[in-house]
Amino acid sequence: MTGMNAERLARIEPFLRERYVDPGKLPMADILVARDGEPVYRATLGQARADGTPLKPDAIFRIASMTKPVTSIAFMQLLEEGKVALDDPVARVIPEFANLGVYNGGGGAAPFAPVKPCAPMRMVDLLSHMAGFTYGFQNRTSIDAAYRETLPDGGRSMAGFDWFVAELAKIPLEFAPGTGWNYSVATDVLGIVVSRIVGKPLGEVFAERIFGPLGMPDTGFHLPESQRDRLTDCWAHVPGKPPKLIDKGRDSKLTAPARFEGGGGGLVSTVADYDRFCRMLIGPSAGAGGALDGVRIVSPKTLALMTRNQLPGGADLAAVSQSLFSEASNAGTGFGLGFAVTLDPARTLIPGSAGEYFWGGMYSTAFFIDPVERLHMVFMTQLMPSSTYPIRRQLKTLIYGAVEESYA
Repeated sequence: MTGMNAERLARIEPFLRERYVDPGKLPMADILVARDGEPVYRATLGQARADGTPLKPDAIFRIASMTKPVTSIAFMQLLEEGKVALDDPVARVIPEFANLGVYNGGGGAAPFAPVKPCAPMRMVDLLSHMAGFTYGFQNRTSIDAAYRETLPDGGRSMAGFDWFVAELAKIPLEFAPGTGWNYSVATDVLGIVVSRIVGKPLGEVFAERIFGPLGMPDTGFHLPESQRDRLTDCWAHVPGKPPKLIDKGRDSKLTAPARFEGGGGGLVSTVADYDRFCRMLIGPSAGAGGALDGVRIVSPKTLALMTRNQLPGGADLAAVSQSLFSEASNAGTGFGLGFAVTLDPARTLIPGSAGEYFWGGMYSTAFFIDPVERLHMVFMTQLMPSSTYPIRRQLKTLIYGAVEESYA
């Protein structure tokens, strides 16, 4: 166990059990910690289903926005092949967006005012959440309200990519592309770009280019019937009351193909599968990220670009974010091409490394990659929203507290 203290890592399981699982705050927890690409700790506890079925290490979870890094990697593969560039206008692939403009008034009961013209949206704006899009659940503006009305489901039952972009094109942008940051449907749009360039459904692209080569058999937009028994139930937080069961694994529609395979969310996966994705990002050695078991997914230089802060002037999210909600804390955190990036651990107020990158999902799942310490974590549970508890910060603190020998 290179440079890690086993006794300190062993604090994680009782912390999860006593703080979250036994009191009923979280139904289950499954965590894997690895260094140099090798597991150094694993804990699996709680119940997979409301009937008391124990959680097993091969359980399948809804990973929601942890889909976004997968979509971003798929896009960068196309970039490496010369099929697209970061400064290409999005309208090159999605011509429905040729006349997008910025909000100029109206909304609600009134029609939107004619939009203000703006510079074309670029592919880099989609990857960095600087496209001017939003999510309906942000619940702040007339634009958010239009998303809730026009795109009410926001998930796998929507009518498909062509319908989605046609409806999205009718709604003004919140700001001119490249001038602000807002957590949004940008990565769903990026998935449509990937699908249209390759000429295949997004799930097929992922399977052929990422999941197959990496050996991730339990990751996809829907489950074969043979895997249904491994799918967990899913709960929602209700203040002052026990969590509410919102999707039973046994009855879930996730066994049916999705009408909308969203690049921003929708995948299911296991700890073992997502660990392989993280091991690919870490790479076989320092400076060799993007490969696993002799299979290269992206080059180290591509990955280095993805994990550099893209925010204007090198700012952090606290300075430029317009989001009411994000899967990252804002202070000391920047955003790259598909990942949040730690700029200054001192400002985040938790241990870590400058250059660490990460993301999470709405069901409180999370991962992080620390290329300095060659450390990574995959955490799975099933409770929405992910802002309910500070568990991600707590787990990172426990993990970094077990680092005995720093590589920095």
